[in-house]
Amino acid sequence: MTEALQMKIKVINPNTTLSMTATIAASARASVAPGTCVEAVSPTSGPESIESHYDEALAAVGMLREIEAGEVEGYDGYVIACFGDPGLLAAREVARGPVVGIAEASMRTAGYLGRSFTVVTTLARTVGRAWDLAHEYGVAGACSGIRSCEIPVVELERDPTAYTSIRDVAQEALACDGADVIVLGCAGMSDLCARLQADLGVPVIDGVAAATTQVEALVRMGLRTSIRGEFAPPPAKLHR
Repeated sequence: MTEALQMKIKVINPNTTLSMTATIAASARASVAPGTCVEAVSPTSGPESIESHYDEALAAVGMLREIEAGEVEGYDGYVIACFGDPGLLAAREVARGPVVGIAEASMRTAGYLGRSFTVVTTLARTVGRAWDLAHEYGVAGACSGIRSCEIPVVELERDPTAYTSIRDVAQEALACDGADVIVLGCAGMSDLCARLQADLGVPVIDGVAAATTQVEALVRMGLRTSIRGEFAPPPAKLHR
């Protein structure tokens, strides 16, 4: 990519709740430099929210279709805007540019800002998956806790008590976990980040912003996922 060309980043909300996609778009666009074009999309089919392994498996298919479409449309890089990072490794096999998931980006970013972080997520049933990712990304030693606020994803924008619940859980994390940084464990929380940071007095990381700026930086550096070995394009074969 040359300086004369506008960078294009595709941010994929793997669920089909379009109001959440709009929230994600606002966060992603606010985080990039002038001249970087961000488009946020959702698959045409799939779960309305992602709160289980089953949901993740279904959502990954639609997300990969959006990656494939983005390759035809000429995007320079991609963000997977779900904290489970569904289909991330598969996406890296098929995309020319870098692909970054919000869980990986936010957890790694937390390490620049404090010795430890706590993830505040939605439902307790997603806590195990978040721990799996912390271990997979090599940051489990810095993760002081993963706490749930017991608000379903689709209720984040409907429940008038959502902000207070998330703030209270984050305050517990600061008091009990010894966390220096709070990581928001759902893309649907991205619009709460600035308010939470002001109220809590510590860094609060929105994974959408963290992942989008990371993709932007990688593209500007002329870097992409290695195609050596595991992340080479998948072998061509019949699909029945």
